[in-house]
Amino acid sequence: MADTIRLASILEESIADGPGLRFVVFAQGCPHRCRGCHNPQTFLSVGGREFTISRLLELYRKNPLSRGITLSGGEPFLQAGPLAQLARAVHAEGGDIVTYSGYRLEQLLDMADRADGIRALLTETDLLIDGPFVLARRSLEHPFVGSLNQRLIALSEKGDRLLEDIVMPLGVPPVERIRFGVGQKIV
Repeated sequence: MADTIRLASILEESIADGPGLRFVVFAQGCPHRCRGCHNPQTFLSVGGREFTISRLLELYRKNPLSRGITLSGGEPFLQAGPLAQLARAVHAEGGDIVTYSGYRLEQLLDMADRADGIRALLTETDLLIDGPFVLARRSLEHPFVGSLNQRLIALSEKGDRLLEDIVMPLGVPPVERIRFGVGQKIV
């Protein structure tokens, strides 16, 4: 159904999945199957549990200190349409959206013309953390990324503010940070 999302799990309070206190949903299903992934239970599209968007909003609203919601996985863009609806509702309440994807932004933009909901989810995403997890490039020093090939991409002005709140460690290879910029439209 269009108003349900299949999730592997929910984390109602996290400071490890984006800036600030966040409500995190882990989508069920992932085509990337990255070696060394910390969520291998999300690989199969079956399993997990279905949640309605209204139930997820109810759970999100329980903590007024939540800055926003993080869409992780699995691969959120496999359920882009309903996750975009959830993100739109969180935006309407003043929250921000961080979305993780094993796809690169360029791939998602290419896919957006052929797959429902991808453009809508990109439009609702403030900060995209893109790229597959690469075990050989694993990083334990950088906040919010698992490997050095992943990028932090602001897709909105709120995304720029999220980037400002991420302090990168000194003395380690940098992670690519892409700012949205005034008047820029990525999607």
